[in-house]
Amino acid sequence: MLRQYELVDRVLSYDPDADEALLNRAYVFSMQMHGSQKRASGDPYFSHPIEVAGILTDLRLDDETIATAILHDTIEDTLTTQEEIEKIFGPNVARLVDGVTKLSKIEAQTESERAAENLRKFLLAMSDDIRVLLVKLADRLHNMRTLHFIKNEEKRRRIARETMDIYAPLAERIGMYEFMKEMQTLAFQHLEPEAYASITKRLEQLQEGGGDRIAKISSGLKLLLSRAGIEVEVSGREKHPYSIWKKMAERHISFEQLSDIMAFRVIAEDSDACYRALGVIHQRWPMVPGRFKDFISTPKRNGYKSLHTTIIHAGETRIEIQIRSKAMHAQAEFGLAAHWAYKQHDQPDGQAGWIRDLLEILETADSAEELLEHTRMAMYQDRIFAFTPKGELYQLPKGATPIDFAYAVHTDLGDQTVGAKVNGRVVPLRTPLENGDQVQILKSKGQEPQPGWLNFVVTGKARAAIRRYVRHKERDETIALGRKIYDEIVKRLPTQLGPEALNQALKRLKKPDEAALMEAIARQMISDVEVMEALMPGSAGSSAPGGHAPAQREAISIRGLTPGVAFSLAECCHPVRGDRIVGLRRPNEGIEVHTIDCETLSDGVDADWIDLAWGETSDSSTARLSVVIKNEPGALAVMAGIFGTHKANILNLRLENRDGSFHTFAVDLEVNDVHHLMRILAALRAADAVSQAERI
Repeated sequence: MLRQYELVDRVLSYDPDADEALLNRAYVFSMQMHGSQKRASGDPYFSHPIEVAGILTDLRLDDETIATAILHDTIEDTLTTQEEIEKIFGPNVARLVDGVTKLSKIEAQTESERAAENLRKFLLAMSDDIRVLLVKLADRLHNMRTLHFIKNEEKRRRIARETMDIYAPLAERIGMYEFMKEMQTLAFQHLEPEAYASITKRLEQLQEGGGDRIAKISSGLKLLLSRAGIEVEVSGREKHPYSIWKKMAERHISFEQLSDIMAFRVIAEDSDACYRALGVIHQRWPMVPGRFKDFISTPKRNGYKSLHTTIIHAGETRIEIQIRSKAMHAQAEFGLAAHWAYKQHDQPDGQAGWIRDLLEILETADSAEELLEHTRMAMYQDRIFAFTPKGELYQLPKGATPIDFAYAVHTDLGDQTVGAKVNGRVVPLRTPLENGDQVQILKSKGQEPQPGWLNFVVTGKARAAIRRYVRHKERDETIALGRKIYDEIVKRLPTQLGPEALNQALKRLKKPDEAALMEAIARQMISDVEVMEALMPGSAGSSAPGGHAPAQREAISIRGLTPGVAFSLAECCHPVRGDRIVGLRRPNEGIEVHTIDCETLSDGVDADWIDLAWGETSDSSTARLSVVIKNEPGALAVMAGIFGTHKANILNLRLENRDGSFHTFAVDLEVNDVHHLMRILAALRAADAVSQAERI
């Protein structure tokens, strides 16, 4: 553990103007507050914040950040209050300490909710001052170094999983790769102990067999470049165990089949020397196709710059080489911390974008699980680059689609997306983007986010925005449907309502406003009898909860409402406009629409029925047909031709049965109404190639 004078001397060595008195006060205060507390290792608890501060001195951080590291556990683990911290150390240090402090005392039902609340506060504090993140990462890194002292295996795995899912990606996103690698290695050791032990053992065997192979290759690279007039520093290493395991899992290969387990770093003077070094290396050894990446001309979103290439060295060995300047190397080692402006609170350029994305996810997440899911998605490491038509560069996860790209540009653009062109060609919105694609988003002010987009978007920002819209739309349409049911209930009352009847009903039903009442009616959280009795006591014929309301007089129109939102069309009978329909109402669920002759209804269901009507301008809907065609050339084309002639769109076509002379297909067909469907069925039955056509 660092002694007081050693810690202060470290800070003064790189920042002579640091507040020495502040650091001394923090050291003494933290030691007194933690007192006799012990860690799982048996060491004094005070050793932990001092080690965290020591890690941050390696990053050459300012005195306020070092003081925050020393004090970061005092509010959580001692009787210290934030007011005391502010009084003794000032408002800046108090604000930073509060940002790092975990909400361990909050009451939450599940572990995920506690984790989400901690993350929520942490992200908000981080957006205010990025130094909170630096302290938190150093705190987590030291905790991971001592994780093996915790006896509870389940707790060790939970902490390791949280580190792998949240903190290692956070370190990567701000370019702190050394932090990321060490966190991943330590977490991997606890999450996959057998795999870690196996890979570590094989690496040791490789070192014993290969001797000084890394040193020989390093000196050979340096000599080659020196002869070309390029002075560089070269270092080599074997990739860390988690990186090797990940490559083995992704490529489905064994350790013996993995050839590029060695990586070399070439540090040149400037960008020009980097490109010249790359040319010399490629002239000397063949490059592995598809393994060259230029992060100098197109830096990563966290500011990382380097040239990456993989070559075949000495005829058989694949080695990865990273070429960068000294300034780029400092950025790659310590990321955002490498160019932190001491005593200034301006955040470095390039970080605000992804922090804003995280904050937008924070604002739109509906539950703890959703927040954790979207945040992990937003921080995943595997990225691609895509361009707007004007040449603006956006970095996205692998597998991202035009919808993800649109939301990355702006939430409003994502909401209004109707189509996309990739490299000048119109493509489906679910098309995965490739590295270097140019993407043009086609938009319309009349467009809205579609629930189906959730099936293929991959970014947390896109998923959060779509879910937020769907939630709002679902509530709006549920309220609108509840209003229609309410209006029909009012018509069943024996006399006309007075002006204050609704307000009185809200009080009796303990609902805060009309919207809450209408939503409760639509979701059958309140029965028709209860509504009638609240509006006009005695009107339902009985005030008892089990009383029966007068029969429904008018069918309730579902015109203007979206299937799958306020109501759903039953899969058993696939009702279409023109069918006589009823709705099944179950408590706290949307209404399920069935045809009046649906077999499900005749079996007896535990739900109330409600009479429904389509309305005059309802949208088209999906009908399902069973079509038996002859097993002869052109028969399928005849069936498809009939659908095309009648302007019916095929949504799904599935071969159900093959019986020698006949084939049976299940067809989901988009039709205008039941009359449109009947005309199509009549045309199918009249065709010689069709043996049978029925609606199912």
